Amino acid sequence: MKYEITIGIECHVQLKTKTKLFSEVDNDARGKSPNSCVSPVDYALPGMLPRLNKEAIHLAVLAGFALNSEINLESRFDRKHYYYPDLPKGYQITQLYHPIIGAGYVALPDGEKVRIEHAHLEEDAGKLSHFGSYSLVDLNRAGTPLIEIVSMPDIHSAKAAHDYCKELWRIMTFAGVTYGDLYNGNMRFDINISLAKPGAKQLGTRAEIKNLNSFRSVERAVEYEYSRQSKLLDHGEKVVQETRGWSDVSGKTTSQRSKEEAQDYRYMPEPDIPPIRLTKEYVDNIKQELVLLPENYRKKFSGKIPSDIVEILLDYPQLVQKLSGISEKYLKTVANLFASVLLAEENSSLLNDELPSEKQLEDLCEMKEKGELSSTNTKEVFLKFFDPEMHYKDTRAIAKELNVIQENDSGELEKIVDEVLGKPETQQAQADYRAGSEKVIGFLVGQVMKASRGKANPSAVQEILKEKLK
Repeated sequence: MKYEITIGIECHVQLKTKTKLFSEVDNDARGKSPNSCVSPVDYALPGMLPRLNKEAIHLAVLAGFALNSEINLESRFDRKHYYYPDLPKGYQITQLYHPIIGAGYVALPDGEKVRIEHAHLEEDAGKLSHFGSYSLVDLNRAGTPLIEIVSMPDIHSAKAAHDYCKELWRIMTFAGVTYGDLYNGNMRFDINISLAKPGAKQLGTRAEIKNLNSFRSVERAVEYEYSRQSKLLDHGEKVVQETRGWSDVSGKTTSQRSKEEAQDYRYMPEPDIPPIRLTKEYVDNIKQELVLLPENYRKKFSGKIPSDIVEILLDYPQLVQKLSGISEKYLKTVANLFASVLLAEENSSLLNDELPSEKQLEDLCEMKEKGELSSTNTKEVFLKFFDPEMHYKDTRAIAKELNVIQENDSGELEKIVDEVLGKPETQQAQADYRAGSEKVIGFLVGQVMKASRGKANPSAVQEILKEKLK
């Protein structure tokens, strides 16, 4: 590559508290009418003072441990001043100088680590929707608690940016600190991109692309910015330090405003909220709540489940948690069922339902292993686990109701085989097989399956046919 790309990413994670950071109104506005989850504090009416949500502190500390970060026992809030319609106060309450989460790192699936500079707690602004000559403001999101996770500039490709954002999303959802609903903005990514000649001691001028809410958008935006900036540099032009927006439709970034520096925001200590002072005992107790994270599951399933299957399932915390309760003997089979059947697009809605029990899944694997169910019928029974009317039935009962249990009794199978071999329409195939045409065995197996109404075990049938056609 002619230029080396350097990327730093700021990720805003909405914490899943019941109420907002500084007011006692609903924090989850998904599906609700605009401006319906707003209080006088969010509107910034005169005399309204903020009151800190303790649960937001709790979740921020938990997120910090998930990021392998240091937790600062003392942190403070600051005011960041700017004037925009989605921020009625004219300032945002955030943490610039004393953030709650210190340095840490995120380990990517390929083993590379992206360092975390810090993560700070802050309130979100509202949302602006633009319609040609006018804009509308929705303050439902104003005041929702965020942690902003700031990475070091350790990322050097579009794919690595994609992988980092996805892994960060996984970590935060596994840790249970956010709903992780990208469509509704529960996590948003700002990416800072600069180009320089390979080996250059100084980074190039950076551009920031704001408010990306999908991993694919992150990857595409990086690819576009690399192309845009490299063309400027090739023509001897300078890259302007600015904030740019991204359009999924056009696949391009566009200039929004010049990039502000810290002094432009006139930061000052927040006078209405005292410093946050945590005890070591409080922090240590929260650390005990940390569950297994994606990296733990990779190690746990290493050598037992193919890594590509593990990466698919890691997008669904409930699935890998369910796999943890499955005996090692059947682990790979259950993982493949989840990956190939449940994650098919037409079945994805089933993930919203209650998952089958460990016993149902292990009984299903055992029936398949014994030859009582074909691969196709195993999948059919598996999907029936999600039928509300069958959810609490045992596996064998479901298979019986579906009439898919294969016949394995050798005596019964021999009777059916003899019946098929006695039919005129199979005589030529039998002669061809004895003459050395082994492929006709498939036709004969098919005839037996038809005679048994699909209930015969095809492997057993083939063995019986070969024996009888010697």
